Amino acid sequence: MVIRVQNEQREQESLSPFAALSSRTKGRQKPEEECSVRTAYQRDRDRIVHCKAFRRLKHKTQVFISPEGDHFRTRLTHTLEVSQIARTVARALRLNEDLTEAIALGHDLGHTPFGHAGEEALNEVFPLGFKHNEQSLRTVDLLEQGKGLNLTWEVRDGILHHTGPGIPASLEGQIVKIADRIAYINHDIDDALRAEIIKESDLPGDCLRVLGWVHRSRINTMVMDIIENSWDQPLIQMSREVREAMDGLRSYLFANVYIGSEAKREEEKAKGVIRQLYRYLTANPNCLPGERQMSANTEGPDRAVVDYIAGMTDRYALKVYQKLFLPFPWFQEV
Repeated sequence: MVIRVQNEQREQESLSPFAALSSRTKGRQKPEEECSVRTAYQRDRDRIVHCKAFRRLKHKTQVFISPEGDHFRTRLTHTLEVSQIARTVARALRLNEDLTEAIALGHDLGHTPFGHAGEEALNEVFPLGFKHNEQSLRTVDLLEQGKGLNLTWEVRDGILHHTGPGIPASLEGQIVKIADRIAYINHDIDDALRAEIIKESDLPGDCLRVLGWVHRSRINTMVMDIIENSWDQPLIQMSREVREAMDGLRSYLFANVYIGSEAKREEEKAKGVIRQLYRYLTANPNCLPGERQMSANTEGPDRAVVDYIAGMTDRYALKVYQKLFLPFPWFQEV
């Protein structure tokens, strides 16, 4: 018996009746031979970890654009924190940890340079609009390796619905959706405190009394609350008290960190970079790299340029901007 079949049987014997079983996946867009060792969801996780889009996350903004300190979160460290929280919940609820991890690791692959500032800028200029979750799905379906990663339906569904009004079809996807919010609320508070944008005493006391007064306590409270309120249930949920406290912290961050704070002082410049890159490249698609030029011929320059810009890291976007718009010295004395 191949190892994969043994692992699939182990899932059937040990996981919750509500878990998504690897052996019952709805399949891939293109059929392919099964691995003799890894389950379908384990293969998806591995494909995501090894892809270029995943590696680029380390140089993409989470909240702070070009932070000076080494300890501020990037899009990659955010992704890892989401994965850790989601896996803890999935394991406790006896759900499929491999599926949960694959969705978590892939959920932000389509995120823009400069974080949500870049996303807002592309949404303004691209006629079809831009959402990073839809771009993440496009990345794994079409862009990565020039042909996509051919992931399972369940992973693709979780990536697409990790944000926005849609609800993931699997409980594993629902876990990632709420783990994403738990992660960014807590680590953005931590980063804002480190940057001295806010002070501990500024945080809303009514929320902290419910969730905890320190970083680890707040995460623990939220995770334990999900486990307690989702046990043997076909839905991932929080208690009303904890959910409202979490939403209160999120509202505080929007009012004091995400909008108009010192942390966001460079956002308009970053948006300007994205807008100018888009306008120039759509007018001059011959400046696109080869594979994106091919895409411009088949899908139009707007779509090709958005794919190119969304895949950029912060520093690569600035490098391209410098090349296109800033003069280079033609002579340097030695």
